Amino acid sequence: MGDHKEQQPVRVGAAVRRRRRALELTLAAVAERSGLSVPFLSQVENDRARPSRTSLEKLADALRTTAVELLAAADPAASVDVVRAEPAAEGDFEPRTRALVRGHHQLHASEITGDHDAGREFQHRNDELMYVADGAVEIEAEGRAYRLGRGDTLYLTGGVRHRWRATVPDTRVIVVAVAEHIEAMQDRPR
Repeated sequence: MGDHKEQQPVRVGAAVRRRRRALELTLAAVAERSGLSVPFLSQVENDRARPSRTSLEKLADALRTTAVELLAAADPAASVDVVRAEPAAEGDFEPRTRALVRGHHQLHASEITGDHDAGREFQHRNDELMYVADGAVEIEAEGRAYRLGRGDTLYLTGGVRHRWRATVPDTRVIVVAVAEHIEAMQDRPR
């Protein structure tokens, strides 16, 4: 078995819908701007129709973007992607961040090895899970401190301000988050 990414047709519908909603446009407004019909646009957004190159360019123009950007934001119809571990060079103790999921997906995952800027505060739009694979960390979230060791997890809902730091050398943290382009978080009053 080799490393590969299955090549499948992309589903551009979700990317079109996200862009249209971000611009606060109706299907009728996009149809008028693009010269494409409302039923066709609805089928595209629901992945029941695949636009031709010409139709995709008209649609992109109507959405004030490019066909390339829409395709880059598209979801693969089905994919399998293997991300192999990167062997650390002997004596290399520099902090590293490695993406565990490639591309533009609904899920982001990263492996963070070593320490990083402990003073940096994070606040993500959507939910996030932190898993300590090795070592230990201290996390401050919403004014409370949490100490996590190997195998522990911390779940943060979208909008929670937090910062963290490794407390032992060679700490490895896996961070899994809902992608920022997904509208998963309801606006919460503060």
